[in-house]
Amino acid sequence: MEIHDLIRLSKIAKSHPLKVIKAIWIFFKEGPKVVAQKIKRQDILEDYNAFMNTQYLKWIRKNYPTKEEIAKQRYTRFKYSPKISIILPVYNTPIKFLEECVQSVLAQSYDNLELCISDDASTEESVKEAVLKYAKKDKRIKYIFRETKGHISEASNSALELATGEYIALLDHDDILWPNALHEIVRVINENSNVNFIYSDEDKIEEDGKFHTEPFFKPNFSPHYLRSVNYITHFTVIRRALVKKVGGFRKDFDGAQDWDLFLRVTRQIKKETIFHIHKILYSWRKSKNSASSNIAAMGVKSYAFSNQKKVLADDLNSRGYSGKILSTQNLGLWRMKYKILNRPLVSIIIPTKDKYEYISKCINSVISKSTYKYYQLIIVDTGSRDERVWNLYSEIQKRYKNLKVLSWEKEFNFSEVCNFGVEKSNGEYLLFLNNDTEIITPSWIENMIEFAQLKDVGAVGCKLLFPNKRIQHAGIVLGIEGGRVKKGVAGHPFKNFYNKKINPGYAKVVDSVRDVAGVTAACLLISRNKFIKIGGFDKNLRIAFNDVDLNLKCLKQGWFNVYTPYSVLRHFESVSVGIPGAKGRLVKEFLGEVGLMHKKWGDLLKNDPYYNKNLTLKNEEYTIDI
Repeated sequence: MEIHDLIRLSKIAKSHPLKVIKAIWIFFKEGPKVVAQKIKRQDILEDYNAFMNTQYLKWIRKNYPTKEEIAKQRYTRFKYSPKISIILPVYNTPIKFLEECVQSVLAQSYDNLELCISDDASTEESVKEAVLKYAKKDKRIKYIFRETKGHISEASNSALELATGEYIALLDHDDILWPNALHEIVRVINENSNVNFIYSDEDKIEEDGKFHTEPFFKPNFSPHYLRSVNYITHFTVIRRALVKKVGGFRKDFDGAQDWDLFLRVTRQIKKETIFHIHKILYSWRKSKNSASSNIAAMGVKSYAFSNQKKVLADDLNSRGYSGKILSTQNLGLWRMKYKILNRPLVSIIIPTKDKYEYISKCINSVISKSTYKYYQLIIVDTGSRDERVWNLYSEIQKRYKNLKVLSWEKEFNFSEVCNFGVEKSNGEYLLFLNNDTEIITPSWIENMIEFAQLKDVGAVGCKLLFPNKRIQHAGIVLGIEGGRVKKGVAGHPFKNFYNKKINPGYAKVVDSVRDVAGVTAACLLISRNKFIKIGGFDKNLRIAFNDVDLNLKCLKQGWFNVYTPYSVLRHFESVSVGIPGAKGRLVKEFLGEVGLMHKKWGDLLKNDPYYNKNLTLKNEEYTIDI
């Protein structure tokens, strides 16, 4: 640790003494270097939060429902008006927080609701008095005073027993519902008769309830992301019969009981019955005892984080898979590592031409660094004239028998070249790899196969870094505008962000396995059977968007495309072919392929299911659209 780290730590001590206690514990367990890293990370987090909150203040002024809008909603008559039972377990809740919570329910513009309060044997008499006071004022409030403390799951189940509504909604005792929350829920129910599960976006409020901060704009249902982090959290509404069917809340998972419930319920239903509302409807209070508080995460609710591992292990076992649940450097973010079945052959297909310095580095890094040895290399040479390249092929073939060198003598067409490589390969899995890549993670192949082997997964991609260690690829977002393209096709969020200095606020996106619209073919793995089923790469897309098209064909089949941050490669990007609009690339043809993509996928390109509608499409910075 350096002197400025000690100064920073002394400042933290004044306002957050528990953080200093944790720092001392880390110092003795992991050393001064780790403490210094975490202090710097905290500085980055504060800078990130300040920027995002400035943006969010502008957003909330535009989007928080006005009094006029709420008044209009009160007169809305839905064709179907289901009763929503709001489950509210309480225990020694500060009265101010509890009153604000209850009042946010009673202020809803949709009124066919019931508030089911379960007091978990609070020792503060004022809590009971507050519950009785509100119940006397509004007949929609039901309550039960438990005689013995059973903790969060048993208290929630007691509240659930009071419920009579078609749907239940989950609410924490110190949080706030936005006044339009239930109206938006019922609107979705009326628009979709098959609704089983609904969740919304959320933000946080400071302990005093005056300031909204840290918005979380979520993707549509993402099962693999949900098995990395409980991104759904609040506001969640589930058909009551389903909650009953899976047995309600389980006390062995206290602190992670919501996550456990979400996983068990979503395993029982079709993804088409799960809906996400791209609106913030819930504010999570940053009180000292709340899981939304960093201080609480350090100690008060550490049991919750230990139970998260149990939740994921149970889910893995319940789905019939083997594997491990591994913690990460980000608290609350987990890695579900699947066991690879058998030892499938992987065909690594590399289209290439000349560029000796890159193809030699690429091939040698695959051979020397890969810990997975059951692969074959398929080199599709599209017209190299550099003798060093051909000598390289000959040299490698002498010491590596499972290498095929194919010559492509027609005009370059990335799609046709890759399809040709597939025809000449034998692998159960196909791994398309650019010639301008270099392996960083030795287990890169295994880390991709573990997802590609799952029945519901189409394409799998990895994290790609530029030589300067900035991010080049962490999944594809549809519709991002840029350059000569007025109508966006796709882009790479977080492009040119520093990998190791990534804002902690982005960590749950960049550093977790998650479902994405697509992954780049610079490094893309897919099962052979699935590739053939969707017809491979479209030859009409010769130079661009062929990988995006392939991914969208996977989505059309009902498969999820998965990004994994646990396979990392270095990427020099388009050194052989160039960049659209640069010398050597036909701009007219490129723009023609943009038009073809919009003709083929227009509606989907405007509505990426894994990118929130409140985030900008004007750049790749993953910021709020103001």
